[in-house]
Amino acid sequence: MDITIDTSALIAVIGNEKTKNKIIEMTIGASLAAPISVHWEIGNAFSAMFKRKMIDLAEAERALKIYKSIPIQFIDVPLERTLHITKNFNIYAYDAYLIQCAELTSSPLLTLDKDLINVAKQMGITVLEVTDETI
Repeated sequence: MDITIDTSALIAVIGNEKTKNKIIEMTIGASLAAPISVHWEIGNAFSAMFKRKMIDLAEAERALKIYKSIPIQFIDVPLERTLHITKNFNIYAYDAYLIQCAELTSSPLLTLDKDLINVAKQMGITVLEVTDETI
């Protein structure tokens, strides 16, 4: 099975958050896909953590090493469709890229982002949810 994975789920895993084990369990045996933008979002997440003094450089480098070990197929998504999705659902392009990746790979979307979950469901995308009940 293929799964489209969001930055929020990846950060939870590489940052050793409480949802880590459930996300790993849900993805065992799956092929992971993500839009190319997820790669840059990981870097942005680290920069935000630096600004909030939540992580130091050594911790970020360890987390980055873990991230790089995760086999992810990066998908290039069409910007034309992004415009329509962002306009129709009033969302950021980064979220539209994830929705398109799930569409293009015919895969469910694994995300911790509640707003993205809602839009994906509205668009008929299957969502793999990690909630307090599933942890």
